[in-house]
Amino acid sequence: MTTPERTEPAPAADERTMLDGWLDYHRATLELKCAGLDDEQLRTASAPPSTLSLLGLVRHMAEVERHWFPVTMAGEEPAPIYYSKDDPDGDFNVTEADTWAEGYATWQAEIARARQAVAGRSLDELSVRKDGRTGELFNLRWIYTHMIEEYARHNGQADLLRERIDGATGE
Repeated sequence: MTTPERTEPAPAADERTMLDGWLDYHRATLELKCAGLDDEQLRTASAPPSTLSLLGLVRHMAEVERHWFPVTMAGEEPAPIYYSKDDPDGDFNVTEADTWAEGYATWQAEIARARQAVAGRSLDELSVRKDGRTGELFNLRWIYTHMIEEYARHNGQADLLRERIDGATGE
């Protein structure tokens, strides 16, 4: 596993460039938190009874990328990757058979799919799918902002997980 590069967005970029930049920054941050660890370490849960692990976070973010960009914004209908009705937390419930290679490849494929789903769309464009609770549509700006928040929150969890695994701390 190579160490990922992180670049902060330019402080005076236009809105779309800024949102893309911060989302990519947070994607790279999660990858950085996982860098240099083996599969066993990446599957290490935070503390019982929680099943939260770095690999689980990567799998979860693959699901989140799929949900918000191709599904909610663009109206695609792919099946969930890791969770099901029988296992609604399947993205977090990793087993000995789950590997970084598979989780990372899936996550990266979902990031590419997300980028493709919103390429050329205006930030003001409304989603195809409605919020299941309120029935409202989301504009792409809201989805970007939510995704940045989602990554930032989970990156905080990743900081604690990484520190527990090998003592590494950082941004």
